[in-house]
Amino acid sequence: MDLELAKRIKSGATYHELVRKRSRLGWTLTALVLVVYYGYVLLVAFNKELLAAKIGAGVMTWGMPIGLFVIVFTVAITGFYVRRANSTYDELTDRIKREAA
Repeated sequence: MDLELAKRIKSGATYHELVRKRSRLGWTLTALVLVVYYGYVLLVAFNKELLAAKIGAGVMTWGMPIGLFVIVFTVAITGFYVRRANSTYDELTDRIKREAA
């Protein structure tokens, strides 16, 4: 890539908007994942009774749906990020390409 082109792209307002939006969402989702994962680990470490408590009269304990929630949550926020990247971020990237051309 031409160094002058890279400088022109980096100095553009659209590029800064893309970086700001993508970074903000990335850090927010990272924080959410850390809270969910470490929250589950802390439950395992400090509140085994809750996770071992049975749901109703069956054999399922609370640990199973909570663990499943952690997995589904991860898939859901990954899908959310991909959807956002395919719409907002791709649009901004295309605009940056048009401005640079």
